[in-house]
Amino acid sequence: MAATHKGRSAVLTVLATGVFTLSCAAALADPDLDQKVSNPDDWATQAGGYAGHRWSNLKQIDAANVGKLQVAWTMSTGVLRGHEGSPLVIGDTLYLQTPFPNNVYAVSLKDQTFKWKYEPKQDSDVVPVMCCDTVNRGLAYGDGKIFLQQADTTLVALDAKTGKVVWSQKNGNPKIGETNTNAPHVFKDKVITGISGGEFGVRGRLEAYDIKTGKRAWTAWSTGPDKDLLVDPKKTMTWTNGKMAPIGASSSLKTWQGDQWKLGGGTTWGWYSYDPKLNLVYYGTGNPGTWNPTQRPGDNRWSMSIFARDLDTGMAKWVYQMTPHDQWDFDGVNEVPLVDLTINGKKVPALVHFDRNGFAYTLDRENGRLLSAQKYDPAVNWATEVDMKTGRPVVDKKFSPQATGPDVDVKGICPAALGSKDEQPSSYDEHTGLFMVPTNHVCMTYEPFQIEYTAGQPYVGATLTMFPGPNEHGDMGNFIAWDPVHARIAWSKPERFSVWSGALTTAGDVVFYGTLEGYIKAVDPKDGRELWKFKMPSGIIGNVFTYAYGGKQYVGVYSGIGGWAGIGMAAGLTESTAGLGAVGGYKDLARYTNLGGTLFVFALPDNLTRTASLTRTALHH
Repeated sequence: MAATHKGRSAVLTVLATGVFTLSCAAALADPDLDQKVSNPDDWATQAGGYAGHRWSNLKQIDAANVGKLQVAWTMSTGVLRGHEGSPLVIGDTLYLQTPFPNNVYAVSLKDQTFKWKYEPKQDSDVVPVMCCDTVNRGLAYGDGKIFLQQADTTLVALDAKTGKVVWSQKNGNPKIGETNTNAPHVFKDKVITGISGGEFGVRGRLEAYDIKTGKRAWTAWSTGPDKDLLVDPKKTMTWTNGKMAPIGASSSLKTWQGDQWKLGGGTTWGWYSYDPKLNLVYYGTGNPGTWNPTQRPGDNRWSMSIFARDLDTGMAKWVYQMTPHDQWDFDGVNEVPLVDLTINGKKVPALVHFDRNGFAYTLDRENGRLLSAQKYDPAVNWATEVDMKTGRPVVDKKFSPQATGPDVDVKGICPAALGSKDEQPSSYDEHTGLFMVPTNHVCMTYEPFQIEYTAGQPYVGATLTMFPGPNEHGDMGNFIAWDPVHARIAWSKPERFSVWSGALTTAGDVVFYGTLEGYIKAVDPKDGRELWKFKMPSGIIGNVFTYAYGGKQYVGVYSGIGGWAGIGMAAGLTESTAGLGAVGGYKDLARYTNLGGTLFVFALPDNLTRTASLTRTALHH
């Protein structure tokens, strides 16, 4: 991948202003969580904070000594499927989760013994309706509770000290294809969760629950009537004709044929961010159903969109659709980290979103104004650019299944359905102002066909194959640094396979990520120079995390191949078009790794830890 690429940007002069401040004038409803989020010794949320930076102020492990990292301890999860997400660390306890059946273990950091175990009994019938492996992306903490979103759509609140169930709520129905893979998120007095099942005709929504009682506070649907969407036709805004404008009445219904919106997709299985000052929660929605675009004419709003919603009421302040009338399965669910930028001398609260469609978007997070949209993999060819006035991609008809029609195999589309990046979250380096982004360099063939809806059965309507993208000597991934100042790639490090691990940046000027072959790596955020690596027994699709205990910094990650890229190995599939094309695309993975399920935790030797503690503020708060 080239280090830079040319392109037009609406951001002519953008300067990063440093750390995004999470302070709030009003007291948060959960001061305990707020304190733990601000304490770098803990890893209290899946992203290390509300803004989704995946950044830690810990710096005992730094660029000079990271090469001396060694295994501190390991723990088997007891499950051999894809391990996404990461554990949480609260005080002297680490909380880890497993793929289905979604066991939760509280582990003492003092001696790595179990404080308690929660092992739910779920109906195994949920497994066949889980798309792309039986993963779970992690736990949430708040109000003295650990929150688990089970695959069978049960949201469970566990007492953090005992593991006993405090409350539980059902937020879906697996019999019609509704499941859960997402991590719940705790913001203020709400537990936020989504739904999976975009390949089964599931109608997506985001739901908020009272953290103390489990009572449902609001439900915001992705498609359908205004009252279901929780929008105000006159006040909810979107980017239109170079400016923000009201979405108008029936903004979703007008873009679907008949009642197709009821099977409209727009599921919400990704990551969510929160700005306490604006009291807005941000998230993306997934693909419309079916994958055959000729069966659902129109823009199919509001699938493939970023929403900004009031946390207390669920009402949408603004919405922006990245891929109108999706024809490629470019789900918009990827993370939305929040950063502050200066544009033409004016400070603007922004968000950055690396979409599956291969474009990196920067928007004003307060009002939804589009600031820039540029390719973060030069191989992206389905669209030539995003028109900055309309906000719509300029589609190349050669790579449009809608233009060619059903039963035509459209070849050479880049990226593939799993995107230039899937859910594996980026991190933000607060020292360099760069985003560290795990990416895919994969293309596809795509042949849509007519399909009828049957509840609980796949509602896809397309056959895919996947293969490495061009000009990379067969490599299928890159770990890149993205410059949000100039909307371009700062540097790029090629990898043999897609980088399917969440990145972590630290104040020690080190970036960590994992590879599908099973390496955890540390690189320099300034230039991508490799500083350290360690080979694990199974491939890595989990997210790297860090914490401190007993005056020592630790870095950890799950080892356990699976997920969409590893579905062939995880589920024992062999047909090249199985796994929505991923089985054939990643067939060589089996030469490099095997199934597993282990948590690995690393630290410096004691003599280096003592030296680091004496020569720098190693565990800065």
